Amino acid sequence: MFADVHTVAFIGVCTVDVVVQVHVAQGLPAFNIVGMPDKVVAESRDRIRAALSSVKAPMPPKRITVNLSPAGFSKEGSHYDLPIALGILSATGVLRQPEKLASHIVLGELALDGRITPVSGVLAAVVHAKSLHKGVICPCGNMTEAKFIHDIPILGPRHLLSLVDYLNEVEDTAELLTHSGLPSQERQRDDSQPTQVMPDMQDVKGHSVAKRAMEIAAAGGHNILMIGPPGSGKSMMAKRLIGILPDLDAQEILEINVIYSIVQKGMRHLVTSRPFREPHSSASLASMVGGGRQALPGEITLAHNGVLFLDELPEFSKSVLESLRQPMEDKQVVISRANAHITYPANFQLVAAMNPCRCGYINDLGRKCARAPRCGAEYQGRISGPIMSRIDIKVEVENVSMFANKAYDNSISSASIKVRVVEARLMQTARYGNMRKNNATLAAGEVEKFIMRGMTNSASKLLTKVLDVGCLSNRDASKILKVARTIADLAGHGEVAEDHVAEAASFSDYRHRE
Repeated sequence: MFADVHTVAFIGVCTVDVVVQVHVAQGLPAFNIVGMPDKVVAESRDRIRAALSSVKAPMPPKRITVNLSPAGFSKEGSHYDLPIALGILSATGVLRQPEKLASHIVLGELALDGRITPVSGVLAAVVHAKSLHKGVICPCGNMTEAKFIHDIPILGPRHLLSLVDYLNEVEDTAELLTHSGLPSQERQRDDSQPTQVMPDMQDVKGHSVAKRAMEIAAAGGHNILMIGPPGSGKSMMAKRLIGILPDLDAQEILEINVIYSIVQKGMRHLVTSRPFREPHSSASLASMVGGGRQALPGEITLAHNGVLFLDELPEFSKSVLESLRQPMEDKQVVISRANAHITYPANFQLVAAMNPCRCGYINDLGRKCARAPRCGAEYQGRISGPIMSRIDIKVEVENVSMFANKAYDNSISSASIKVRVVEARLMQTARYGNMRKNNATLAAGEVEKFIMRGMTNSASKLLTKVLDVGCLSNRDASKILKVARTIADLAGHGEVAEDHVAEAASFSDYRHRE
């Protein structure tokens, strides 16, 4: 007696078809799982045995062999419980219409009493199932993420018994199980995360130059580094960047939720706002870029399409900082394992903050650093040149008296800044078409095509002067051009003018090399 049940395996954020092949034969009672199962899958034998007994379909006293095909890679996760159980029920004749399973991808973990509990990766499985024109059987606890994808049949049972009754066409069970997806607007209204009140940039007193730098960073997607003494407002401004960034589009929402679906078991709400990740400076290499026994995504992947804020940048270990070089360039990270290479997306915007020296007061007017200037040179030297060269904007943040600038300026509220940012992004969308790029992500050839050919003569002369005086590299020149293009977009100008280059140069390494 044979039975096949379709499920999936997860390799990074990608899904791979897996067929659970069940063979029940005469012989000494045994229950073996082959096909490179990991420890969690191997332990499913006891869970399945208890769950089948709870639905009054105990394991037959025969030789049961389960093969997870293809057998060439490791199968990880508890979501294989349900397909294996349904395969046994189908092979032993308990399911009278096993052909119903052929049109579905099945995943779910079984409790000992037969309950079907949430698993990770359901959204990725549903996306994959839709591409194959199949339905999905998943735990009821995963329905929030599963029904984000519409026009696909989904079954969300709470208990193995109710699922068996439904597949055997027992009456009064269909309404507990079926769901075919919601229209886009309705599903986002029902399942999106609760509305969060974003902190407003208007709460930050003073710091007009730093606020301008944050606006430019948001408009062009540029990485930014803020340097200033403790308590000057660096973290305060960083946490307000999310409020001035453009809203996520449908594709970005799907990408983010697929990642979080793989990390979490049963998402209560869909993520509809940009992620803001703030790892501690003691974060390990695996927690930052991903890894571990199951090669789970790290902070840079969890910040995909959002912001990665690294406070006290020099306090992070050298290995962690250097590991950011490739993801910042390629917008993805590759985790190498013994038998596979797993790729995770990592299109994040880096916002970093640091003190100018270990004590933080090397340039402070009110307090003095006892070891200046050596203290500052040693402290800032912890950040390598390649990392600094990947940060487009660098701005100094000074202390501001809490009694200064009491009057609020509506022009620097998050809402007003966001309007200008969105308009600048629309100009970039029109310029780059289907490339899905912003100014910060342009390659060298694209900088020449889209920026250098659209510069005024005076802007080109100023750029040449800046490069000569500052002894800047081609990468530094590219950064200045990208930032200048963003400044021009904020001003609504088609050409990059001299004043745009001058402002961009003020946020570069040029100021520190004069």
